[in-house]
Amino acid sequence: MSTAHESAQSLMRLYELRREEKLREARTWVTRSFNPRSAEEFAAVIPTDGYTYWRMMSSYWDMAASFVVHGAIDPEMFRSVSGEMLVVYSKVNHMIDDVRERVGQPTLLQYVEQVAADWQGADERMARMREYFSGLAAADE
Repeated sequence: MSTAHESAQSLMRLYELRREEKLREARTWVTRSFNPRSAEEFAAVIPTDGYTYWRMMSSYWDMAASFVVHGAIDPEMFRSVSGEMLVVYSKVNHMIDDVRERVGQPTLLQYVEQVAADWQGADERMARMREYFSGLAAADE
């Protein structure tokens, strides 16, 4: 298990990576524009540029969550500063098994799923997020 200082250093580095320009664009797109209601709607994004953004965000957060699962970052410290991971996962958690099957990626967001499972109140929080961001997307149309 990592020390508090090591966890803090890792979290600061993860934060620095999130500030990279292309990742910032991906964060905006996934948060505001990506609101699939089914595995079919998710799959419809694959041939678009938006899927590049989705892959950037989902792989970033799965990597970060893997650090928690493998003991490199303290779980409580991670949960304190990583709410955006739940935003990303909220986009698909309600249909994750269907999405995995549809796109042929049985391990898609596996570490995010593990960390979210141990996050008290995460399911309710993600349901509220999904509703909120779907409302924003509808207002933008």
